[in-house]
Amino acid sequence: MNVVIDWFAFLQVFAAALTAAVLVVGFYAIGLRMLVRAGRVPVVAPAEFTDAIAVITEKQRRRAEKAAAKAARKSPLTVGQKRLALVAAYASFALCALAVLGGLLLIVFGH
Repeated sequence: MNVVIDWFAFLQVFAAALTAAVLVVGFYAIGLRMLVRAGRVPVVAPAEFTDAIAVITEKQRRRAEKAAAKAARKSPLTVGQKRLALVAAYASFALCALAVLGGLLLIVFGH
């Protein structure tokens, strides 16, 4: 019994996975940054888990929403710059989704 490993195929899969991970994480991070620059800070409602280590309270959530609203009011950007940042955020999220979709299509149809 002789096992033969195709090292070139292994390197191709490794490079594709590394590239996809960098693209997805990078586009998502840029999208979040642009969303914050546009004055739309995402505030996540508290989650209740039975084994959660730390869950924010309703008071902490309200405080975070208030701080986000205050930061949005104090933004030095003009309305046009905020709109451009919002468009850039949505475009970045779309590129992130396309990278994920491309990976799925490569898995389904690329064998």
